[in-house]
Amino acid sequence: MLRQRTIQKTISTKGVGLHSGRRVELTLRPAAPNTGIVFHRVDLPEVVHLPARADMVGNTRLASVLQQGNVRVSTVEHLMSACAGLGIDNLHVDLTAEEVPIMDGSAGTFVYLLRSAGLQEQAAPKQFLRVLKTVEVREGEGENLKWARLEPYDGFALSFSIDFSHPAIDSTANFAEVDFARDSYVKTIARARTFGFASEVEALRAAGLARGGSLDNAIVMDEYRVLNSDGLRYDDEFVKHKILDAIGDLYLIGKPLVARYVACKSGHGLNNQLARTLLAQEDAWELVTYESEQFPEAFSYEWKYA
Repeated sequence: MLRQRTIQKTISTKGVGLHSGRRVELTLRPAAPNTGIVFHRVDLPEVVHLPARADMVGNTRLASVLQQGNVRVSTVEHLMSACAGLGIDNLHVDLTAEEVPIMDGSAGTFVYLLRSAGLQEQAAPKQFLRVLKTVEVREGEGENLKWARLEPYDGFALSFSIDFSHPAIDSTANFAEVDFARDSYVKTIARARTFGFASEVEALRAAGLARGGSLDNAIVMDEYRVLNSDGLRYDDEFVKHKILDAIGDLYLIGKPLVARYVACKSGHGLNNQLARTLLAQEDAWELVTYESEQFPEAFSYEWKYA
């Protein structure tokens, strides 16, 4: 039987929130089977618990934000992506501020933390959500059209197209596809960093966003080029980061997917809309478990061997 997974021991780190600019301590703790991933605001007079679920997302402007009343946990997508990539089903996440630290702008630091804590199989079957019917969401028209869909597929694969009309981005690949039958999440996706434009920084900060952003935790571009002295980590790092985000956003469904995700110019909002639309169409999916010998080779290497 393919089993659920958590971490072996508690591990902590400190960082800064990308949008809030606030210092924050992040602590990852093991969780019991069937707990899921739960964020805890431990800085408040009474601890508030926010389960990592698509229906808990209250804001998607430049991040996926969990919200319960007036309590928020922002920018959960990179940590959620790392958990999905390593097959972590159950985890407690303690935070001393409203935002998950951005670290280096990718999921790489979270992969390192989770692996350093050790991955622990649990005495409960791992459940997958298998897509049975294609589900699609769209936004805009013509050149402004954005869309995302989930299709039936024996495994987990993602395809993404971007179009930013910027010289630095246009000079790289604007399409990428990963299939975890052949691609390692850790090697091909995890280190892709978030990115932004220097021309937008003042407006974003005035709106209370990007206050913790810097060349240390994002790819930053002027009108023509990448400003980071070390350049890009992947030739297709921009579109790979969009895939990283999508993996994290979709993991808010609460189970690893057995599906193919295809998207054009999608973002956190459309990804969340897709997750909610899928869950609302109960004839479009089913929950499945796998005996070890039945586990399709088309699934993530890390899910099997991390």
